[in-house]
Amino acid sequence: FLEHGHRVVLLDRDAPTLDAAVAALGRPGELIGLRCDVSDEAQIEAAAREVDARFGRVDALVNNAGVAVFEHIQKTSFAQWRDVMATNLDGVFLCTQAFGARMQARGKGAVVNVASISGLRASTMRVAYGTSKAAVIHLTKQQAVELSHFGIRVNAIAPGPVDTAMAKLVHTAAVRADYHDAIPLARYGAEEEMAEVVGFLCSDAAADVNGQVSAVDGGFDA
Repeated sequence: FLEHGHRVVLLDRDAPTLDAAVAALGRPGELIGLRCDVSDEAQIEAAAREVDARFGRVDALVNNAGVAVFEHIQKTSFAQWRDVMATNLDGVFLCTQAFGARMQARGKGAVVNVASISGLRASTMRVAYGTSKAAVIHLTKQQAVELSHFGIRVNAIAPGPVDTAMAKLVHTAAVRADYHDAIPLARYGAEEEMAEVVGFLCSDAAADVNGQVSAVDGGFDA
């Protein structure tokens, strides 16, 4: 978004990581970071008001906050289940309500929800994560149907394995090798590749794309 001349607001509940990202990008005036837990309605509304004050408008929203618990279904506690749902699903609902209201006032906007290939196909150790992402996929369709009346398009991407910080923490060499065998392109995706698709879906080039889920996964789902 910065490369295409947009001003950007980053929301994160992890203040040190947020501050480091803003500093590393080094784009004062074009980029601000706001500490915000997307599962907390009051914090989201406060962040939205801050965006109003700083930039005065919202053109696009990317719901990208996510957490994961990799545990067997019988060993996943209800507390773990709720923690994943609160961020991955409630956060999408709450952020789209708050920032969608700003888009609605302008009569135009775009939302991209970051789901996961785990929301399209089941696998072990992902009962909370996969279910949350499957719910995000349906929520995307629901949002698209209802918000399109206000000029707001809503789409989702479903990434396969991506070289994110979270993946590097939890994917062993054996897991990575198995993924390479199962993915037709035989590699993990890059964060930049996900960003390119998100940027397209938020742009006028995707003006007739609404309520869709794009698997950005090197052919893994196929």
